[in-house]
Amino acid sequence: MPVKISNFKTDAKKGRYYKVKDILKEAEFKISKEDLKALTYADVVYRALCSILYDFAPLSGHPGGSISSGRIVANLAYNVMSYDITDPDRDDADILSYAAGHKALGFYAMSALRNEIVRTYAPALLASEKRQLRLEDLLGFRHSLSIGTKLLKEFNVKPLDGHPVPISPFIKISTGASGVGVGSSVGLGIAAAAAYPQNSPKVNVIEGEGGLSAGRSAEALAIASAAGLDNVIFHLDWNQASIDSNKVTAENGVPGDYVSWTPAELFYINGFNVIEVPDGLDFKQVYAAQKFAYSLSDAQPTVIVYRTVKGWHYGIEGKASHGSGHKFASEGFYASLSEFEKTFKVSFPRFEGEQTPQNVEDYFWKTLLTVREVIGKNKKYFEYLAGKIAAAKLDLDSKHRVSQAPQTEKVYTDFKPQQVPAQFNYTVQDNPAIRKVMSEALAYISKETGGSMYVACADLSGSTGVGAIVKPYAPGFYNKNSNPQSRMVAGGGICEDGLSCVMSGVSAFGRQIGVAASYAAFTSAMTHTQARLHAIGQQCYQEATGKPKHTFVIFGSHAGISTGEDGPTHADPQCLQLIEEDFPKGAAITLTPLDGNDVWPLLSEALSKRPAVLYPVVTRPNVKIIDREALGGDPAINAKNGVYAISKVKGIPDGVIIVQGAGAGGIFVNGVLPELQKQGFKLNVYCVSSRELFTMLSPEKQEEILPFEDKKRAMAVTDFTLPTMYCWLKSENGPKMSVYPFKQDKYMTSGKAGDVYKEAHMDAQSQLAQVLEYLQEVKKTSWH
Repeated sequence: MPVKISNFKTDAKKGRYYKVKDILKEAEFKISKEDLKALTYADVVYRALCSILYDFAPLSGHPGGSISSGRIVANLAYNVMSYDITDPDRDDADILSYAAGHKALGFYAMSALRNEIVRTYAPALLASEKRQLRLEDLLGFRHSLSIGTKLLKEFNVKPLDGHPVPISPFIKISTGASGVGVGSSVGLGIAAAAAYPQNSPKVNVIEGEGGLSAGRSAEALAIASAAGLDNVIFHLDWNQASIDSNKVTAENGVPGDYVSWTPAELFYINGFNVIEVPDGLDFKQVYAAQKFAYSLSDAQPTVIVYRTVKGWHYGIEGKASHGSGHKFASEGFYASLSEFEKTFKVSFPRFEGEQTPQNVEDYFWKTLLTVREVIGKNKKYFEYLAGKIAAAKLDLDSKHRVSQAPQTEKVYTDFKPQQVPAQFNYTVQDNPAIRKVMSEALAYISKETGGSMYVACADLSGSTGVGAIVKPYAPGFYNKNSNPQSRMVAGGGICEDGLSCVMSGVSAFGRQIGVAASYAAFTSAMTHTQARLHAIGQQCYQEATGKPKHTFVIFGSHAGISTGEDGPTHADPQCLQLIEEDFPKGAAITLTPLDGNDVWPLLSEALSKRPAVLYPVVTRPNVKIIDREALGGDPAINAKNGVYAISKVKGIPDGVIIVQGAGAGGIFVNGVLPELQKQGFKLNVYCVSSRELFTMLSPEKQEEILPFEDKKRAMAVTDFTLPTMYCWLKSENGPKMSVYPFKQDKYMTSGKAGDVYKEAHMDAQSQLAQVLEYLQEVKKTSWH
């Protein structure tokens, strides 16, 4: 007899479920005839611009999703959001965040259209040219400015990347890697709520169902719900089309090609309020849902799920319109513009002649001038929308949002390497864990600046040490409504991927510093994409505004094989190689302190450089403080230079050793170097505390600290992979003689740190034997 199949029922969730047909029954949520008419005309222009941008890009971009989300964004821009077109950088304004970075083409079209309306009918509201996104700037969509065509130069066109970056006004984060924008947008929500706890700015997140399929997205949704972010509203453009599928999710009881949930189910199970809009192309339904979402105040985030059609009225629909469209200047392209031409009784120019870059640009501009002409001649609709844009600014001003943000700018200016707080001055009798010292140093800086650091970690706040950063504040996890004074964000569990996306968004907002923490084995790999996108975003922000970068801290704890008991899955020597000098100069800084006294000079110096990403790589065990004076080395403050001498002799040394990492380096300095000195060897020994800080020094200063002649004789002792030492080893034999975890061509097994170092031939006895062999080789061959 077959086993009975039972119905599965979920427990009650925190969110509520609404249908737009019920919302439409209320008069306050009905769109006016004037709004409907003006928005419909604007949408005709918007969709034409989307087609034009793809056609002249050349033939790249994502027209389908840009078109299907157009009416969603238009109503937000003209009817719902409070913002200041004159000052796109006001941080008390509502935010529009394109988590779906592939809809960039739509963002540019919408922004240029709005700016052109203001230019024509309310020019006094225009921002400075640098902080506008003009019709002229559309010439830069997916075009490198290096092509040097005439109008790019003449109009000083902005480079509009294939996915949004903060070079564009109103964009705060870089997106594009699926799911990253979901998390970083949630981070913007946390930061906005923390900075403006009363009447917090709303964060409107534009996403499609494809972006939800990434695991990091589910992690971020859990974080948003746990934090009670009622200022976050997701706008889900559910068009069911990706690159390869026209049935991404489940619908009408049929599982999707990729996932078995509907978007509404995913959000609801994560505690969101859900508003379902069966026709996301109907302005009446869109208006009602958005106005109702803005009225909710029940301590939970909200999603509006709009069922749409990818590529609506474009001539190509579904997955075929995701990343491709009509061929250049084809009949299909011109057919896609016919609605515009009929509506406004104009004709776009038809491309003629050779398809040279300059000729293409000339026709691109002639086409855009047709759009400008239409906006100028149809005053009734577009002047009305200019009034809506002006009203958005007045509405923002009337809210009188008052910032309660910490004094984060002081993090970068008020703490000096030479001004070491007493608690971070250790004696040779001390042996603190570096993870603990680094956490306490961050905690000290955070407290002195009014609680500038918000932390999320992978269920490891005590183990990693970062619990110290949040200890002075309210216990428990941050919740916008029930625990707003906490600085610990519930990271969704063991979710390095999602939580680091979120904390990068906290940093990008600019009023706090986000800290993401876990084992270095996981942070290095699982936060790399987020770190890279944050670095890209901060570079663009700096270029666009002239303001310095906002730092995102990735706390890499339990680094290297000294985390031996956990085995090779966790005790990872590869972590540093994934980050160190893997970014443009100044974008990211890694820290590899040798002992507790290195920490303050390193940390304060690195923060003063304001990198986009700061990555301390710290070990788990306690580490003995080095007797620098007895060894004849530099004072601890010199750690700020990125390289310093532990021991240095006059004249030509018998050998040169370069160490990095507190585990292997500590074994060498405390257990091997004294024996070598006892045997009469004269050695220059250097510690690498931050490769990036060293490369920021002038070439002359670098040579003074670590002469090239010493690099030509050097071998290395490192906790990390050999490639991280190649820049220091300038001889053929240097790498061969070096001591590093993979020298035995294998991963180590589990065990106490000392036993694992012995297995790797990195214990004191093995290091001594290797160094003695090296010294004999140096003496015999005279490396030069």
